[in-house]
Amino acid sequence: MKFGVVIAPMLVLSAFAADPLIVEQIIAKVNGEIITRTDMDRSKRLMDEEVKRRAAKEPEIVAQSIERQKDILREKIDQMLLVQKGKELAINVDTEVSKWMADMQRKVKIADPEKFQQAIREETGQSFEDYKMELKNSILTRRVIGQEVASKVNIPKPDVRKYYDEHKAEFQREERLFLREILISTDGKDAAQLAAAEKKAKDISARAKKGEKFPDLARDNSDAPTAEGMGELPPFKKGELAKDLEDMVWDKERSFVTDPIKRPNGWLIIKVDEHHKAGLAAFEEAEQDISGFLQNEKMQPELRRYLTRLREDAFLEIREGWADSGAAPNKSTKWSDPAQLKPETVSKEEVSSTTRKKRMLWMVPVPGTETSQKSKSKSS
Repeated sequence: MKFGVVIAPMLVLSAFAADPLIVEQIIAKVNGEIITRTDMDRSKRLMDEEVKRRAAKEPEIVAQSIERQKDILREKIDQMLLVQKGKELAINVDTEVSKWMADMQRKVKIADPEKFQQAIREETGQSFEDYKMELKNSILTRRVIGQEVASKVNIPKPDVRKYYDEHKAEFQREERLFLREILISTDGKDAAQLAAAEKKAKDISARAKKGEKFPDLARDNSDAPTAEGMGELPPFKKGELAKDLEDMVWDKERSFVTDPIKRPNGWLIIKVDEHHKAGLAAFEEAEQDISGFLQNEKMQPELRRYLTRLREDAFLEIREGWADSGAAPNKSTKWSDPAQLKPETVSKEEVSSTTRKKRMLWMVPVPGTETSQKSKSKSS
């Protein structure tokens, strides 16, 4: 944890402070790693921000915040156990992390690495290294869940069919067209640049028609705001799309890609993703969605059971006054506090002449302690 390298130096340098000062408090110990009060405070702050984004009214915000607070420690322990399991399984996500960071850098259009890192720091309030580590842990967590839990949850086709037959009202729908777009902008370009834009648009359209992934082409080439979402547009009902575009694509089959279409601001390429006809969706159209829904529904209790097994095998201690809402039954998590870090009363000269070995010991926080600064004892 990041606090491990700062607690001890602060103790040594402040050994002569007049009043006690808690630098950090450890809340839980999980297989040798720690969760601190600062970690908990940050998780609560992020949770509150998420609730505010989702809930519209103040009473709802307060109710959801109170409800979710009891699970904050559980979620911290869950992630720590899953990350530890990923390392044990030697799952490497470095390539995925690098790709994700490169995609983000491309989306925000900041080519300079140092400026990009500065933007991350300003946006998140974290160091770039901490942000990247959180991203890595998040990807690793998903990989472990996919490999150890989701891959073992299978939904038989008869179960999918049964759900469809019993919930047909859910699959009644209006006619809607689902599209993706790529825009090659011509705004502010001279004659040579206009010709280059037209050539680029024709090339991208041809590549898409040959089967190259349209979402990737949109992400990497489109000048429209939808590039960040891989070109995806909101669904259109009949009459909502511009008339000339609707005439081009409304009756086309799935995966149809247009030639470049000249618009006032550039060349537009459209792909038909789906076309939902009015009425009851066919089973084949709904099958994938139903299967995903049923798998997720079945996976949640399986994931909870898996996390309980990880807890049963873990060294886990939780400070009194805190509770893990995902605790394993009959598993002791009693807190042990074997020692307090107490600096001896020494002079500055004695501190500076301490051996390297002793200095290194100061750098290692003792599990189970509240690190504090004590005032210098008076000579007897």
